[in-house]
Parts: sequence; C-alpha cells; structure tokens
Amino acid sequence: MTHRQVLEALSGILLGMFVSMLATSVVSSSLPRIITDLGGKQSAFTWVVTATLLTTTISTPIWGKLADLVNRKLLIQLALGITVVSSALAGLAHNTEMLIGMRALQGIGAGGLTALGTVLIADIISPRERGRYMGLMGAVMGISMVGGPLLGGVITDSSLTWRANFFVGLPFAVFAIVVLQRTLHLPPLPRRVVKIDYWGAALLSVGIALLLLWVTFAGDKFAWASWQTFAMLGASVVTLAAALWVESRVDEPIIPLGLFRNRTLVLSVVASVAVGIAMFGTSVFLSQYMQLARGKTPTESGLMTIPMIAGVLLSSTISGAIISRTGKYKAFMIWGAVLLTGGIGLMATIHYDTSFVLVSAYMVILGAGVGMLMQNLVLAVQNTLHVSEIGSGTATVAFFRTLGGAIGVSALGAVLSNKSTEYIVRGLATLGIDPAGVGGDGALPDVATLPAPVRTVVEQSFGDAIADLFLVATPIALIALVAVLFLKEVPLGRRSGVEQRLEEELAESAAAIVPVTDELVPAALGTHDESTRTDEATGSAARRPVETQRSHR
Repeated sequence: MTHRQVLEALSGILLGMFVSMLATSVVSSSLPRIITDLGGKQSAFTWVVTATLLTTTISTPIWGKLADLVNRKLLIQLALGITVVSSALAGLAHNTEMLIGMRALQGIGAGGLTALGTVLIADIISPRERGRYMGLMGAVMGISMVGGPLLGGVITDSSLTWRANFFVGLPFAVFAIVVLQRTLHLPPLPRRVVKIDYWGAALLSVGIALLLLWVTFAGDKFAWASWQTFAMLGASVVTLAAALWVESRVDEPIIPLGLFRNRTLVLSVVASVAVGIAMFGTSVFLSQYMQLARGKTPTESGLMTIPMIAGVLLSSTISGAIISRTGKYKAFMIWGAVLLTGGIGLMATIHYDTSFVLVSAYMVILGAGVGMLMQNLVLAVQNTLHVSEIGSGTATVAFFRTLGGAIGVSALGAVLSNKSTEYIVRGLATLGIDPAGVGGDGALPDVATLPAPVRTVVEQSFGDAIADLFLVATPIALIALVAVLFLKEVPLGRRSGVEQRLEEELAESAAAIVPVTDELVPAALGTHDESTRTDEATGSAARRPVETQRSHR
C-alpha cells in the first residue's frame, strides 16, 4: 500500500477508535451529576464504569479470536453498530439500573473496537513503520479523552442536560462505518472452519464477573471475611479453572494458552494490568476529585484533565516517531513505567486544597507514562507473534489491560467509598451533625447545596480518600516497571500482516507446484534472503524470510 492508501484506510480505523473512546469519556465528567440526578450511591457510580469495563474485558478476546477467523471489516462495523445503539439507549435511562445495563452493552461494542482497531493497524502497517503513525493514534486519543469530558461537561451544564451526552457520538459512528466501507480493502483470510469456543467464553465471563462483584461489594454489602466472600471467591476460582481446562482442549480457544509460552506476551500482560488500573482508575476518579473535593462544575473538571492527556499525547507522539526511526522501543517502555509509578505516587500526596499547578504537573507525569507504555506494549507483542496469532495475541493484551482497569476501578471505588464515608462521619461528628444525607450514608452529595462548614468537611474527606486510592495503586505500577525491565527487545519487523500472509501463500503455492528443500525456498521465491530468528513462542530457531531492501514501499 502507498502512504496515501495507508492513511485512507487508517482514517476509518482511527475514527472507529475515536467513537469508542468518545462514547466512554464523554460521560466521565458528568457521572457525579448523573448519579446524583438518578438517586444513586457511590456503588452505582462505580458500577456505571465497571459494567462497561467488565463487558469490554470479557468480549475483547472473543472479538480477537473472531478476527482470526472471519471478515475483520465486517466485525468492526458490527462493533460500531452495537456501540451506537447501546449509547442511545443509555441516554434514555430513568434509573441507575437501566444505565448500568446499557453501559454493559456498550462495553461489548467497545471490546470489538479495542481489539479490531489494533489488529487492523497491524494488517496494513509493519511494526517498524507503525511508530510513525503513533502520533495520529495519540492525537485521536488526546482529542477524544480531552474533548470527551469537556464536551460532556458543556452539554451537562447546558439546557440539553446530561442525556445528550449519549447521543453525541451517533454521527461519528455512522461516518466511521461509511469510511471503513470505502477505504479498507483487505485480501480474504485463508479459509478455515469457524469454531467458536462458547463454553470457554461463558466460563470466562462468569468467573470474571464473580470476581468483580466480590471486589465491589466486599466491605460494603458484607464483610471482607465472610461466607459471601468465601462463596464468591471460591465460585470464581472454580469457574476460571474450568475455563482453563476447556481452553486447553478445544480447537479454537478464546485465549490460546500456547501464547503464554511467549515471554514478551507474558511480561506485557503483567505491565498492561498496571496500565489499565492507571488509565481507567485515574480518569474515573479524577472527575470526582475535581467536583466533590474542589467544587468544580462538570465543564471545569473536563478542562482539568487536559494536563494528563497532554502528557499522553506528547509522549506517545514523540516516542513513536523515534521508535520508527531507530527500531528501538524498550528504553521508552522503561521510562514510561518509571513515570507511571512516579505519577501515581505523586497523586497520592494530593489534598482538597493542593495547588492546581502541582496537581497538573503530577497528571502530566502520569499521562507521559501511560503514553509511552500503552501502545508500545502492544507493538512489542505483535512483533513476536506469527501473523495467524495477531488477533488473539493483541486481544489478549487488551483483555488484561481492561481487566486490570475493571478490577482497579472496582477495588479503588470500594476504597474511595469506605474511606470517604469514614472521613465524612468523623468530620461531621466534630461539628455535631448527623452524617445521613450529606454523604455519610454512601450517597454522593451535591456539594454546591451544602452549608459552608459541611461542604469543607465533604471536600476534605473526598480529597483525602482519593489520595488514599492512588497510594494503593502505586505498588501495582512498580510491578509494571519490573516486568518491563525483564522484556527482551526483538528487532522490529518490516512487513505488515497482509504482506506476511501473502508471502506465506506464495511459499505454499510454490511448494505445492515444485517439491523443494529448505535450501531451494529462497530461489523459488526469488526476492528474499534467509535469516535465522529465535521464535519466542517455541524457543527454537525458526527460519523466516527477511524482506530485501526496497527503495519505495
């Protein structure tokens, strides 16, 4: 493909990813207002986010496996359709239960866009050239993550009310479907018998759902050390063990266990969990910090997230360009993990009256760490996988990143709920005020309507509680740093996924026509030399053709 053809196809893919991010981020600055209007509590706030992350987590590996089996363009258009319909229905919600249900459906579409967008990029762009396009990916991410909360805040503060947030992505989604249809042209996948691992998908879904439900309700609905904890954890462990047993025996597992013989994939999965917690947890709870601890409006809280997204955008763009030019990526991942750990640790020091300059500086550091790690983890994994495993491998990394985010939001939400309630009750007791009705019973308060002394107590309580949850997340980020340090840097390949598939088909055709030995394969292909490269998935030396130098791709 020429550079222009790549950009045309990439525009539709990135537009689809933009729709997914916008649908999620547009309500982040409005959620405190939405939950208050619908009469929800902190647990409802957490589950509006967790429900989307849960279904995204569960569906991502399923979409990834389907991408290895059936038409990828059709799949991403289907994911866009699901995102549109579910978002529109969420805008009609009349209680938190309906809102959570529609957000869960929205997560299914988001899972498809998360997995398929990255897989399609791997199809049309080689690992070595992919860095030069990371700037575009970073720009899309920055616009959606900054523009989403800002747009959502403006809409919420206007006469349109927060419900219009769920309809704003409709025209973008329709346009994305049209652009993909016109610009994305891929050769058909090799014919395979499509076998869907329904049992594996079902067991995986139930096991993860039970785990997240336990994390959310433990310490609130029941004690951490209780029979409910034993029952839910036990059922989750048994169900996930059964899922592993099924995955080890079916022909087309949702998550091929053989992938975990790949050292790069295993270490990237560990690091991705921490990235998910930092990315989703920070974006979710920062809006609460700005509105409940600092008394800002939804619009203002959206503006306050700009420093973090600026860090993501700049670090992703600059590191991607240098990686494309040099072919080296590990150093940027190490620095990203260092900045991620430092940023989360610094956020653990904030209070309700911390200078916005300091908070902004901390967010820039945190965003820079996420920007250097998130896409490069996927790049490192894709570079070591066979073309037939790209869909499953990419989806596996995204799966654990989203799983980390889902567990992180649930666990950190529980920390925030318990700590904020504890601090509010303690603060109001010193004023001789009943805590019920002002956040002491778990309900999210409307800070603007509170008397001055009570408002100060609530703001201080939420500020300290949010700092506590960042403190809890800091050791997890440190684990990501250790995982990245042990990554082995593999030279970036120069062939896209489509080129690799076509080359293999050519080799198979040549072998079918003329019996040849290994030494004659290069002569049969005519345009390739031979080099030996260690296959991380098997640990053995596999002979793979290396593309000859060409003056113009």
